Amino acid sequence: MSRSDHSRQPLVVGIGGTTRAASSTERALAFALRGAEAAGAHTRLFGGTFLHSLPHYAPEQPARTDEQLELIEAVRRADAVIIATPGYHGGVSGLVKNALDTLEDLRADERPYLDGRAVGCIVTAYGWQAAGSVLTSLRSIVHALRGWPTPFGAGINTLETRFDSADSCSDPGRRAARDRRPAGRAVRARLQRTARA
Repeated sequence: MSRSDHSRQPLVVGIGGTTRAASSTERALAFALRGAEAAGAHTRLFGGTFLHSLPHYAPEQPARTDEQLELIEAVRRADAVIIATPGYHGGVSGLVKNALDTLEDLRADERPYLDGRAVGCIVTAYGWQAAGSVLTSLRSIVHALRGWPTPFGAGINTLETRFDSADSCSDPGRRAARDRRPAGRAVRARLQRTARA
């Protein structure tokens, strides 16, 4: 990154959601991205509808769709990434995993995969057990992609917490503040690197 790049507004890319419109996962991600914007970042959301448009990642097929290229290029330019997934049967959803697999095309970049990017992790699940185990799994995937999962990951039990919109959470106190942390930490990590450069 050149010195001129350090003066630009950091870019935080959000990846996540489900095939269901207005899912808790996508709303939690949008809520976190609003926290990134409040911390001074520009954001880009790749939600469930977009992720559903991606074909299955096939490494033996070199051709990429416009949507795949759009995702790859946005992550290539990103300073930080926030990934949000529902917990499905103890693991990350196939929709989100397919998007992350598509990032294999970043392998030969100067910053391969998620290298050099702070990564916020959010998991929504219908109970605490799934939220915890899937968060661990998501963090392992981020490590495999050479990303730095921020120290705090948000596990959201949708039995207790509802996101009525990208702007509101049913627990506006403790939990709402907590769920903005992945975004804020991701942006602060980028800004700290900028200050040291």
